[in-house]
Amino acid sequence: MKAKQLISIAIIAGVAMSAAACKEDAKKVQKARIEKVKVQKLSKVEIDRVYEVSTTLQGYETMNIAPSLTGAIEHIYVEVGSKVNAGQDLVRMDQTQYKTAKLTYDNLTTEMERMEALKESGNVSQQTYDQTKVAYDQAKQNLDFLRQNTYVKAKFAGSITAKNYEDGELYGGGPIMTLTQINVLKAYINIPESYFPHVKEGMTLALKSEIYPDKEFKATVEIVHPTIDAASHTFQAKIKIDNKANYLRPGMFVRTTMPISKQEVIIAPYQAVLKQIGSNDRYVFINDKGKAKRVAVKMGQRFDENVEIISNEITENDELIVVGQGHVNDGVQLDIVK
Repeated sequence: MKAKQLISIAIIAGVAMSAAACKEDAKKVQKARIEKVKVQKLSKVEIDRVYEVSTTLQGYETMNIAPSLTGAIEHIYVEVGSKVNAGQDLVRMDQTQYKTAKLTYDNLTTEMERMEALKESGNVSQQTYDQTKVAYDQAKQNLDFLRQNTYVKAKFAGSITAKNYEDGELYGGGPIMTLTQINVLKAYINIPESYFPHVKEGMTLALKSEIYPDKEFKATVEIVHPTIDAASHTFQAKIKIDNKANYLRPGMFVRTTMPISKQEVIIAPYQAVLKQIGSNDRYVFINDKGKAKRVAVKMGQRFDENVEIISNEITENDELIVVGQGHVNDGVQLDIVK
């Protein structure tokens, strides 16, 4: 039994010594290995810092056409897709209440004219005059209300984007139709709080839509909300988009690029930045006294073939490996080719 134990111990010891020897040999090979590379000295460049965000377009104004009267719908003048002007007729409701109010108002107008004449001649009491005046004012207000809700007109120019009733149907509530302004659009974007000092009303933006990949649409920051959301640490801005050409529509998904400020950053060739297999981690190699040093980085803004790299371990004048970086490991000896 003791002999077997001694043999097992000897085997384990032999394996351990063999592993240690292999590890030592690997270190020697690593030290002896020399990789030819090209390097590029890093420097700071001034860039226009931009913020990219996606948003959904909305009609600049949207109005649900919903009269304050119930009853039969006598006539609807428009259909879905109709373009209307401000003040154009949209709906005519049952006119019975309006016509009755109109008759009452006309009678009180005549009575009020008579009262004015009697007041000038001193043949009517102030109390009688005041009572007639109150009745006249109430009749006028009621007539104005019924006129607006019987003969419904467009408050602004736009397009009919929904229609929920037909002629002759009994209206009991809800929108008869929806009027949306399309020649001018709006959108809301959420911006990180760090950019708050740089976003101003009147700034111009560029919008892009996948539907029109070759077109760029101009927008303007109309309102910058004055508070920061405590949960998301963002603030909101309302942008206004001129859409006279009618390419864009409410509900479309667009991307916008907002110029924020000018900053000095370090940029590198995009191909010099490597990606960790199986993750989204990025890293580069720099020349550290003749040896390759692996440095984790984050990528910032992209500039054609270059990209901003961000790391506390990289400074201006560091030598970045730009050719041969895919063949080196951390600590490998470098043969720098000019």
